[in-house]
Amino acid sequence: MEQSSIRPRAMTIAGSDSGGGAGIQADLKTFAVLGVWGTSAITSITVQNTRGVTGVSDVPAEIVASQIHAVASDIGVDAAKTGMLSSAAIVEAVGVAVEQAAIPNLVVDPVFVSKHGDPLLREDAVNALRRSLIRLATLVTPNLPEASGLAGFDVATPDDMRKAADAILSLGAGAVLVKGGHLAADAANDLFVDGDREEWLAGERIDTPDTHGTGCVLSAAIAAYLAKDEELLRAARLGKDFVTEAIRHAVRLGKGIGPVDPAWRLRAGL
Repeated sequence: MEQSSIRPRAMTIAGSDSGGGAGIQADLKTFAVLGVWGTSAITSITVQNTRGVTGVSDVPAEIVASQIHAVASDIGVDAAKTGMLSSAAIVEAVGVAVEQAAIPNLVVDPVFVSKHGDPLLREDAVNALRRSLIRLATLVTPNLPEASGLAGFDVATPDDMRKAADAILSLGAGAVLVKGGHLAADAANDLFVDGDREEWLAGERIDTPDTHGTGCVLSAAIAAYLAKDEELLRAARLGKDFVTEAIRHAVRLGKGIGPVDPAWRLRAGL
């Protein structure tokens, strides 16, 4: 698929967050700030705010796939990311559509639960994710609980992260970025592994209660940089730098967990 001569194009295949802090809303904000034309395929509509998710309505799997085909066949896609996929049927439909449309640079953020602990991926969908989508991924970006679900064992230490990365690579992924934010450590370091390279991406741990949307913004930023033709490891580094600043500039909204701000560059005048 040829890259647009006008503007790079990135697609988010994810759920909608009515509070605007995560999901397609956070992804599209990230794309816009990074100068990428954002498109979307909505997988689920969630009823949520800063205090949690109180309702979910899945979009029919065939409509999810049709959204992907509609965009890819007309506007085009230089990179894509997945977020909340909810059900096995949606996971499988996305995998088929991505493969049929030959979408490049796929970043899979395996969203299992919300920041509030609300489940966003049904149990039967985990196997579908491992079977149907991971093999198409240029990069998979699990946190420690998600890495545990994909690898099949508890991931709680840096050594576990390395083993989990190998297990996820064995499912067919091109590369894995295991996020270390859940480690009990002073820093927030992530492990990038692609079979040939292994590198720790150092990150500052910022003391804030407002971290809603962190994983969405990171995976969207990496997809945006891939759409702009950055090399994969550099895109991961740039994405981590971007989300670190989004966390630093988190917004105190609502009565629960506030969102990180992908528009931090605009607020900072950069």
